Amino acid sequence: MRSLNLTILTLAMGLAATSPALAVQQENKEIPLTYPETRTVDVVEEQFGEYISDPYRWLENDVREDAEVAAWVKAQNHVTDAYLKQLDGRFVLAESMEGLFDFDDLGIPVEAGGQYFYERKSGGQNQAILYVRNGADGEERVLIDPAGWSDDGATALAGWKPSGDGSLLVYAVQDGGSDWRTLKVLDVATGEVKADTIEWAKFTDLAWMPDNVGFLYSRFPEPEEGEAFQSLNENHAIYLHPIGVDQAKDIKVFATPDQPELNHSAELTSDKEWVVITSSSGTDDRYEITLIKVDAPKLETRKLVSGFEHDWRLIDGAGDTLYFTTNKDAPRLRVVKIDLGAEDSEFTELVPENDAVIDGATIVGGRLVISYLVDAKSQLSTFDLEGKGYGKLDLPGPGQIEGLSGSMKSDEGFFTFGSFNRPTTVFRYESASAPTIWAEPSLPFDPETVEVTQRFYESKDGTKIPMFLVHMKGQDLSQGAPTLLYGYGGFNISVLPQYKPAWMAWIKAGGVFASANLRGGGEYGKLWHDGGRLQNKQNVFDDFIAAGEYLIAEGITPEDGLAIEGRSNGGLLVGAVMNQRPDLFTAGHAAVGVMDMLRFDRFTAGRYWVDDYGYPDKEQDFRTLLGYSPYHNIRNGVDYPALIVSTADTDDRVVPGHSFKYTARLQALDTGDAPHLIRIETRAGHGSGKPTDKVIEEYSDIYGFLAHATGLHLDK
Repeated sequence: MRSLNLTILTLAMGLAATSPALAVQQENKEIPLTYPETRTVDVVEEQFGEYISDPYRWLENDVREDAEVAAWVKAQNHVTDAYLKQLDGRFVLAESMEGLFDFDDLGIPVEAGGQYFYERKSGGQNQAILYVRNGADGEERVLIDPAGWSDDGATALAGWKPSGDGSLLVYAVQDGGSDWRTLKVLDVATGEVKADTIEWAKFTDLAWMPDNVGFLYSRFPEPEEGEAFQSLNENHAIYLHPIGVDQAKDIKVFATPDQPELNHSAELTSDKEWVVITSSSGTDDRYEITLIKVDAPKLETRKLVSGFEHDWRLIDGAGDTLYFTTNKDAPRLRVVKIDLGAEDSEFTELVPENDAVIDGATIVGGRLVISYLVDAKSQLSTFDLEGKGYGKLDLPGPGQIEGLSGSMKSDEGFFTFGSFNRPTTVFRYESASAPTIWAEPSLPFDPETVEVTQRFYESKDGTKIPMFLVHMKGQDLSQGAPTLLYGYGGFNISVLPQYKPAWMAWIKAGGVFASANLRGGGEYGKLWHDGGRLQNKQNVFDDFIAAGEYLIAEGITPEDGLAIEGRSNGGLLVGAVMNQRPDLFTAGHAAVGVMDMLRFDRFTAGRYWVDDYGYPDKEQDFRTLLGYSPYHNIRNGVDYPALIVSTADTDDRVVPGHSFKYTARLQALDTGDAPHLIRIETRAGHGSGKPTDKVIEEYSDIYGFLAHATGLHLDK
C-alpha cells in the first residue's frame, strides 16, 4: 500500500480559500472558471499517532438545515452550470438519450388470485406505472400512476406486494430519492387508497399474512427532529400491521434491542406456513435465520441459523421442508434443504457447488431453477427437488438474468434478460418447457448494430480480470476511440451486462464503453469478494488501473482519451485511482462516492459498510483506509485529470458531505488547470426513484463534460 505523505495531512489552516482563475478552450472560445470561496476550519485530530486535518468538516452539515452549506451548494452549482452551458455536446447527448429512453422498460409480473401485476415505464415517462390484468392475456388497466404525486416527478413507486388473493396491495412511496418509505394500502378492485399509512419504513421487504389480516414490514424508530437524513440507522425491527388500524397499534414481531446494529427482513413461504426472518449485521452476506410458525398459537421464534458466518437465502418452502442457497462449505454457493418436522433437523445438500456461482434460485412447480454466473454472464439450469439435473436452458446470448421468480404452488415463473445492447425482455417459464417471451420492448435502435465482446486482462498481481467492450459494429478502432471505463468492485455486487440509455448515447456517438469486473464484486463468489475488501481493497484499484493500461496498450483508447466512471463505492474507486494514477486518466466522473474513509461510519447507513471497508477506530483498518481515502490523499502540486463529482441533497445513503469535502479540497490545492467541478442535484437521492427527465439532464451534462475532455466528437 502506498504510504501517505504526512505533510498532506497537516495542512489544517494553510489551504487556500480560492484557486486561481482557470480557462479551457472550447471551439476557440475561452470558458472562464473561478471556483467559489470555501471556508476552512481548524480541525486536526490525532488517531494512532497521526494528525489528521479536516478543514472542511462543516460541509458535513445537512444542506437542508444549514444555511451556509446551502449557500456553498448554490455557489458551486452556479460555477458548474456556467461551465457546462458552454459545451454544445450536452444538447446532442440529451437529444440522443431522449430517443434511447423511448422504449418500454418492463418489470417482472407477479400473479396473485389469477391477476397479473407488473410495472412498465414507457419513453417520456418519469416514473414507472403499475398495471394489473385479469389472466395472463387479459386487458390491462392502470393501478398506480405516480405521475400526479409531485410536480417535479421526483416521488416514485418504490416497491409493492399484492395479497395472496390479489384483492389488496401494499405499496411504498419514495420522495425525493430518500431511502425512507411511506407504505400505503390499495383496494385492487376499486382503486381506493385505504387509510392505512406507515411511516419510517426503510430497507424493508413486504410480506402478507394469510387471509389478508395484515402484512409484515421493517422500520426504524422515528428520528429526532432535523436528523432524518443524517443520523445513524439503528434498532431496526419487524412489525405486523393489521389492516384498518393506526400504525401506533402495529405489533412488534421481531427486534434485537441488545444488538441495535442489526437489520431484519421478513418473508413468507409461498404456502404461508413459515415466516422466515433474515438478520444481518452489515453489508456482508452473513446472516442469521429465525423462523415463526404462522399458525402457532403465539408468534414464537425459532432460531434456525446462528452466528453471522455464512450466506443463507430462502428459495421457498413446502410444509416443514425449506430450501436455501448457502455459501457454507461452498464459496460459490450450493442448494440445501431441511425438514423442520424431523426429530433431528439438519441441512442436506441438493445441488453441490460447481465452477459457476449461484446468482439466484427459485422453485417452479416441482423443479428447481438456478441462475448461475459464468465469467460475469448468466446461465440457467434446472433440477428436480432431489437434485437431479435436467440441463441448461437456452438464452438469447451473453447477458444478465434478473428477477428470477416462481413458487412451489405454481407451474409458472418469470425472469428478465438483458444485455448492454438489449433492454430487458420478460420471459415466462413453465416447469416442463423452455422459456418463452411474455413481453418485449420495441427497441429505439437495432441491437445488431452494437457489438459486445469480452476480454481478459492481467492485474498487477497477475490475476485475470474480465472486461466487456461495447461499441458500434464495424467501428474502426485502429486509431483508438474515446473510452468510458466503468467499475464498482465491492460489497459482493456483480456488475453484469445491462442496458443503460446514457451508456448507449456514448457508444452511438462513436465512443467505446468498457465495464471491468473488478475484485470485491460477486462475479466469482466469496473468494472474489474477499480479494477486494478490507486489507485487500488496493486490489480493486489495481484491477481498475490495469484495465485502463490495457485499453491504451491495445490501442482501443488513445492516451488522452480515457474517461472513468463509478457510483457510490464506485465513486470511491474513481477518487482513489485519480489520486494514485492521475497520469493515466484524462477525465473522471465520481458519483455519490464514499470519499472520507475515516468518518463514513458516522452517518445514516455508513455503519453497515465496515464489512467491506473495516473500522476507522481500529488501527490496522485505520491505516489501510488512510492509505486510499480520496479526501485525504489529494496530492498538492500534481496535475489531476478533468473531474466532475455528482451528488444530491437528499442522498441519505452516502451523505453528500463526502462529495462536498472532497471537491473543496481538490479545488483548494494546486491540482492543475483541468476543471474540477461538482454537480449537486436537488430533490434526489442515491439514485433510485430519479425521474427520467432528471436522468437525461444529469447524464447529458456529465457525458458532455467527459466527451469534451476526451475529444469525443459530438455532431450538432
